[in-house]
Amino acid sequence: MEKQPKLTAKDQWVVFKRLMRYAIPHKKSIAIALFFLALTITGSIVGPLIIQSFIDDYLTPLHFPKNEVLTLALIYIGLQVFIVVISYFQQLRFQDIALRIIQQMRIDVFTKVQGLGMRYFDRTPAGSIVSRVTNDTESIKEMFVSVMVTFLQAIFVIIGVFFALFSLDVKLTFVSMLLLPLFLIIIIVYRHYSADFYQDLRERLSQLNAKIAESLSGMGMIQAFRQEERLAKEFDDINEGHYRTGMRNIKFDSILLSPFIDLLYAIAIVFVLGYFGFLSIDHAVEVGVIYAFTTLIGRLFHPVQEVMQRMSIFQQALVSASRVFKLMDDPDMEPQQNEEGQKEIGEGTIEFRNVTFSYDGKNDVLKNISFTANAGETVALVGHTGSGKSSIINLLMRFYEYSKGEILIDGISLKDLPKSEIRKKVGLVLQDPFLFYGDIESNIRLHNKSMSGEDVRAAAEFVQANEFIEKLPEKYGQKVTERGATFSSGQRQLVAFARTIATNPKILVLDEATANIDTETEVAIQNSLEKMRKGRTTIAIAHRLSTIQDAELILVLHQGEIVERGTHQQLLSQKGLYYMMYQLQNGLIEDAM
Repeated sequence: MEKQPKLTAKDQWVVFKRLMRYAIPHKKSIAIALFFLALTITGSIVGPLIIQSFIDDYLTPLHFPKNEVLTLALIYIGLQVFIVVISYFQQLRFQDIALRIIQQMRIDVFTKVQGLGMRYFDRTPAGSIVSRVTNDTESIKEMFVSVMVTFLQAIFVIIGVFFALFSLDVKLTFVSMLLLPLFLIIIIVYRHYSADFYQDLRERLSQLNAKIAESLSGMGMIQAFRQEERLAKEFDDINEGHYRTGMRNIKFDSILLSPFIDLLYAIAIVFVLGYFGFLSIDHAVEVGVIYAFTTLIGRLFHPVQEVMQRMSIFQQALVSASRVFKLMDDPDMEPQQNEEGQKEIGEGTIEFRNVTFSYDGKNDVLKNISFTANAGETVALVGHTGSGKSSIINLLMRFYEYSKGEILIDGISLKDLPKSEIRKKVGLVLQDPFLFYGDIESNIRLHNKSMSGEDVRAAAEFVQANEFIEKLPEKYGQKVTERGATFSSGQRQLVAFARTIATNPKILVLDEATANIDTETEVAIQNSLEKMRKGRTTIAIAHRLSTIQDAELILVLHQGEIVERGTHQQLLSQKGLYYMMYQLQNGLIEDAM
């Protein structure tokens, strides 16, 4: 799996600024939340000052005027109630902002994934993509939910505490400010070393997800070929690596976070008490001042300790955000169209002109492909595996961008047609059709609101899929599980035929559409396929040569080139590659080539 480069301090700052842009639409809510936070912090700082006043003005001199003491007590209790209520609204506001930010980020990431080109999915495991959309965004959410609130709270507390300390003892407060550089040094050191740890941890988690996704999607093959032990060993190795990386993080956190801050706090308290102890030699020191000063020092260390404990979440969030932004910035998008004007597909004539194509930019899988499929004609593509048949379809469907040659439909460059027009007028049926979770009707309709229930049934009847659908307990409302696993291959293919014909396309693209249908079913739908092809241009990949004998043009591909072309009878008379394939399929010779 591709390993991301190390995140430098500059990289982390860039990522952080980009994350903060997601907060801009919520600036009004953030201002309200900050106001609530300021009130909460102010209340928590005023509390010790009230206690200090009670100790020095009433408790020490043993002077307890009833009304004044009662008023002071009520003010203190009211202040605590006020802090609780405001804290509730402050936390609620920050949580709402964080969840809305992550909601928008997930929408942006998912939208990006929908627009990525097939090249990206060819090189990236599905589990890794899922990890970025779910786990990584969840890590970012934790930063907005807890880390940012803690950071802001720490800033407010530090400012407020120092103001309160200045009101008690200016000289000692200035000395106490020497703690701030120490806090910054600890944070800088932690950020420098922890970034590598958390980047490694997120990558290993992504590997875990990729391995799980691969195992689940290929469970049938795993069990059929008894690969459970091997997959379990591979998963265990990745899991062990994740554990070791996690333990390195824990050890590092255990050394640098709480213990270090606790040590500084202990030194600060000893220093404060020692300072007041020396002052008491010359003159009396008010007990309330000592209480207030030590309490406020504790209030100063508490948010700093909270910040340090959440630095790990912050570092994880930055690493996760960098992974998410890398996906969002990936330039390998699906081919873009020059959608100027309202160009439409009319008759459906297809022309390939000297098209050369490579998946990796190095090795050509198609070389100078040229042919014409006139309106209403069927052009069949045949050849051995790897000859380039599917690549021609991939280019026609605009799944991949081509750089050499030209593809025209009705004389219009494929690149100049609106994407919506291509998807509407070009119907695709794959060898292994994909059914979505839902029911039969929704899989044929594909949430097209303009398509009525009658249209769905008419399409199913057209391809003779209604025969098995009507036998189902719920008929068109029969539930479909993930990928349609509860249906046979032939039944899934029939639903795919109905799905395609329901859109009434002008061009049909069939990728060995009858390969997974049994002989009886294949014979039954041949008439439907003939009806589907009438008035439509059809490009069909065929492994069974018997299914394309009536094609107006058959192209024989070998190693990315068209080596033979003609009708069925013309190709047989040439006694070339097509002839050898036909003889082999019909058992007329034992070996060919």
